[in-house]
Amino acid sequence: MGSTLSFPFSVVPRTLAKEFDGACTRLDSARFASALWNRELDVWNANPGTRQLIANRLGWLQALDFVTPLVPRLRTFAESVTQSGFTDIVLLGMGGSSLAPEVLRQVLSHPDRQPRFRVLDSVDPDAVRGAMVQARNTLFILASKSGTTIEPNVMAEEARRRVIAEGHANWGTRFVAITDPDTALHRRAVAEGFRDVFVNPADIGGRYSALSLFGMVPAALMGLDIDGLLAGARAMETACRLERTADNPGLALGALMGAGALAGRDKLTLWLAPQLQSFGLWVEQLVAESTGKHGKGVVPVTGEPADLRLGPDRVVVALSAGESKAPGLTRLQGEETPHAVLEMPDVATLGAEFLRWEVATAAAGWLLDINPFDEPNVQQAKDATRVLLDHYRQHRQLPHPEPHGSSNGARLTLTEPAVATLGGEPADSFLRVVQPTDYVALLAYVPSDDSKWESALQSLRAAIATRTGTATTVGYGPRYLHSTGQLHKGGASNGVFIIITAESQEDLAIPGEPYSFGVLEMAQALGDFQSLERTGRRALFVRFLQRDAEQFRAFADRLAG
Repeated sequence: MGSTLSFPFSVVPRTLAKEFDGACTRLDSARFASALWNRELDVWNANPGTRQLIANRLGWLQALDFVTPLVPRLRTFAESVTQSGFTDIVLLGMGGSSLAPEVLRQVLSHPDRQPRFRVLDSVDPDAVRGAMVQARNTLFILASKSGTTIEPNVMAEEARRRVIAEGHANWGTRFVAITDPDTALHRRAVAEGFRDVFVNPADIGGRYSALSLFGMVPAALMGLDIDGLLAGARAMETACRLERTADNPGLALGALMGAGALAGRDKLTLWLAPQLQSFGLWVEQLVAESTGKHGKGVVPVTGEPADLRLGPDRVVVALSAGESKAPGLTRLQGEETPHAVLEMPDVATLGAEFLRWEVATAAAGWLLDINPFDEPNVQQAKDATRVLLDHYRQHRQLPHPEPHGSSNGARLTLTEPAVATLGGEPADSFLRVVQPTDYVALLAYVPSDDSKWESALQSLRAAIATRTGTATTVGYGPRYLHSTGQLHKGGASNGVFIIITAESQEDLAIPGEPYSFGVLEMAQALGDFQSLERTGRRALFVRFLQRDAEQFRAFADRLAG
């Protein structure tokens, strides 16, 4: 099957032609395709320490070789779960452990399939309650590369509590682990009698793990065609081994991304076919976390309407799947915006796109002269959150900063760089800090599946885009901390950030901890705000004491008015 698949693509650099040709020449001269697949570390960096870090993250290149022999085991496991009477499967994870499964669920999973599969990647009390309402008949998948990530661990404690409360004393048989070798989670899963444990190679980084067990175990549980996913990926691998960049679907995309960022066109704007909208979530993490560091980066922009005005800081990638076409294709033919048009045979070959974008992101990172496999700034927000939680343990309250103003029920706090830029203007005039080549990120700590909040956020996003003419993004906390958070703090200082919190009417205790899910969520929001301030970013913290989407709309109208 794999050898017969083809993935047509075209790159039209237009106003980026010189830079794109230069990027292709650089990749060709370095024999980058061969160097990548053969793990020739000297192509990356002269520093031995950096080379070793990269060597420890290149396992994704052999993910297909690792996972293919395990497919029969995955099928047998999935069949046993289906026959055991579970009505629901809930994956507990964050970032690289959860985004690929969420994309597979939204793009390929049948909505009526039993057991129902869902992903919980939030510590919001409402989201946690909603995911665990059927705990009596739920199989929980605890997915964590390190095994120490706070979010899935506290989710798992609440799941364990509920399973025991439902009368399942032998609770471990209703849990499955996906993790690296010899992590705390690996040891716990064995010691506490988990139903199964799937051990992934340690040299596969989280955001490059879609085609490993972190993606394929959930795919099996959804009843997906794993052979088809892997065959598509294998065909893409063959194409991505081609030495000439212009012929290589991964390197050509990476050349466009890298050339764009180096030339000031750092807003990588994705126009996705309707069936592929959720794929943007995964691309967002892969590109932002891989390239956003050392004051550089590619800013992935997903979910924007294709009819918005495109500024001189844009590169567009349009992705179609069979008859499901990307929007705006006709428009691209008549504009000077550099772009690429990618075509999948159908959505069933989604595995190929995972691999294409992994190769492209590695190439873009090389062109930007950064390590695309580390995430040096992610720890900042984690450390800030830990300090805030330690404060809560001692004082039983979080240290909220003094607000700079209020508007429509919201308490508004600015970072010092925002205060300086506004020069005495009130906090609700925050959008005056936005410059033409900035991007504005809305970062909301509410459940991502709340349609009222999603609609309100998208309305504000559209209003900001209309008023400022800049690119806009929407992220949900704490998910984005494991995704675009690296870019926000490590990339160029052209991001403008609006963190929005709206406290749930009913909090939820975390078993074994003095703080609740609501307190953890607020600590993560405040911790990220502090991290943005320390890195000199212009940011606004918006705090609502109640969760009311209509109240937020009124505030949003004033902010963008």
